[in-house]
Amino acid sequence: MNVQRERGFSVLEAIVATGLMLIVTASLFSLMHPARGAFAAEPEVSDMQQRLRVAADRLATDLIMAGAGAYQGPHSGPLVYFLPPVLPFRQGATKDDPPGTFASDRITIISVPSTTAQTTLGSGLSGATAAFTPAVESDCPLEPATGQPAALCGFARNQTVLVYDGTGSYALYTITAVVDSTATLTAKMPADADSATFAAGSKIVEASSHTYSLKSDSSQLMLAEGAGNDVPVVDNVVGLQFDYYGEALPPMVRRSLSNVPATTYGPAPSDVAAAPWDAFENCIFASGTVPSPKLPVLGGGTPGLVLLTAAELTDGPFCPDNTNPNRWDADLLRIRKIGVTLRVQTAVAALRGPAGVLFRRGGASAGGFRWVPDQEVRFEISPRNLNLAR
Repeated sequence: MNVQRERGFSVLEAIVATGLMLIVTASLFSLMHPARGAFAAEPEVSDMQQRLRVAADRLATDLIMAGAGAYQGPHSGPLVYFLPPVLPFRQGATKDDPPGTFASDRITIISVPSTTAQTTLGSGLSGATAAFTPAVESDCPLEPATGQPAALCGFARNQTVLVYDGTGSYALYTITAVVDSTATLTAKMPADADSATFAAGSKIVEASSHTYSLKSDSSQLMLAEGAGNDVPVVDNVVGLQFDYYGEALPPMVRRSLSNVPATTYGPAPSDVAAAPWDAFENCIFASGTVPSPKLPVLGGGTPGLVLLTAAELTDGPFCPDNTNPNRWDADLLRIRKIGVTLRVQTAVAALRGPAGVLFRRGGASAGGFRWVPDQEVRFEISPRNLNLAR
C-alpha cells in the first residue's frame, strides 16, 4: 500500500515568491512616496501664497496714499509740490540712511491722512525739542464749549506731525507733551531734523510715515511707522526690490507764480531772494524772467514715464540746497510709479533644494519630488497724488 506524501513549497519556490512580493511592495511604495511629498508640500505652497498676499496688500495700501497732502489752509495740495513723498532709502529715527543714498530694498512713504490737525506755525520752530504754538485758523475744529477754533487745532499728544515750507525743507516730529495751547515737539526724521529751522507760517499737519525694508539675516519684511522701531510684517521674504518710474520732462513754471500750483511739480521759486538763492531761483529752478528748470530732460524727451536709475536719484541738484544736512535729490520729485517685486520661500528647509534659480537660499531636500520652489510676484502702483498733474 502506497502512502502519498504531503507536498509543500520548495526552497526555490519560496525565494521566487518572496522576491515577487518585494517587487510589488517596492512598486507600491514608489508610487506612495511622491504622493507623500506632495502632501507635505501643498500646505507650504498655500502658506507662501498667503504671505505674498499679506505683504503685497500692505505695501500697496501705503504706496497708493503716497503724497497725499494737506487740504486746508495755505501750502495745501499734494506733497510733491513741496517735498518728495517717496524716498528710495530709509528715513527715520534709527538706522537712517545719509543724503544721496539709493537702496533697491528699502523705501520710505510719506502722506497726510484724513485729519483736522492741519494749520501753520504761529511762531518760528527750531531745535531737537521745541514748543509749538499753532496759528488758530478758521479751518481748525471748533471747541464745543465756546464754538471758537480749538487752540491746538486738533493736535494731540503722541501724534506724528510734518512741518514743511515752500523751500523744500521739511521734518517730522512727535508731539511729546501738551499744556493748554502749547505743544512740545521732538524732532524724529530725517536724522538731522533738529538742525532744521522753520519760520512762522510754515505748514504743520498730522502725517503718516512708513518705512519698509528687508532684513536679510532673518528673511523678514520689516516696517517702521513714524519714528518707531522696526516690526516684522511677513516672515521668509528672501527678495524685495523697488523700481521707480518718473517724469522724463523737468518741472516747469506755469503761466505765473501766482498760480496755484505755480509749477508742474516741485517747490515754486520766490520773488524774494533768500540765501543761497537769488530771486526767482531755488533748488530746481534757475532765476530769469521765466525761471528755467535745473533738472535735465530724460529718456530723449518722451512725454511718458522713464525708469529712474540710482545715479539719477543721487547726483543732485539737492533741495533745499546742496549743503543742507537734510538735503534730498530733486529728481525724487519725478517719481510717478513704483514697481514692487516680492519673493518668498518655504519655511521648511527640507522642502528647499540647492540654491539657484528655484531657491534664493538652499535647503536640505535632495529629491525634486519634495521641492517647493520660491514664489515671486511683481506689481506696480501709480499713487494718485503723484499723478494729478499728468
